[in-house]
Amino acid sequence: MTHIELEKVLPEEIEARSFELITEELGDTPLLPGTETIVKRCIHTSADFDYAQNLVFTENVVERALNALRNGASIVTDTQMGKAGINKKRLAQYGGEVYCFMSDEDVAQTAKEQGTTRAAASMDKAAALEKNLIFAVGNAPTALVRLYELIQEGKLKPELIIAVPVGFVNVVQSKELILAMGEIPSIVAKGRKGGSNIAACICNALLYML
Repeated sequence: MTHIELEKVLPEEIEARSFELITEELGDTPLLPGTETIVKRCIHTSADFDYAQNLVFTENVVERALNALRNGASIVTDTQMGKAGINKKRLAQYGGEVYCFMSDEDVAQTAKEQGTTRAAASMDKAAALEKNLIFAVGNAPTALVRLYELIQEGKLKPELIIAVPVGFVNVVQSKELILAMGEIPSIVAKGRKGGSNIAACICNALLYML
């Protein structure tokens, strides 16, 4: 019989122990002051220490995001998975809610008529909400490209863009477009890595910091 030594950890202590191990493994890796919780939560979600290097934060973004959430900002995601992962109860305490328009019939119709993706069309629907919005994009580069266009056209001014789509086609380029808009607060995972789980975990990290 194989003998493997398992660490004895109580169920309620698993998360805390995970964060201890992450902190130990990070050692003296330099993290931008004020962003440590977000970086560690991304590593916790993915077991990928690359997030210590590839997450880019615009100036004062954490402070600005927390203020927006305190003042009732809502969150728009580009996937139902991202929406499912966000702590809606915590967000509701401050008056915000989570939207995902990807499954809406009018969004599918608009995308078909305009020859675009549902992700891009769902950003147009979000822009019409006239609310303070945080965008958490973990899957669709086309959503980021459309956000960029809407901002340039003066139709949208997000409180925060979390730009972390995962993949290959236009993923890197779409993230660079968001970073090029210095005036918009953003948290961007440079390169190909990301995902709906990372988008949700960044939202939750901010919510738990309130």
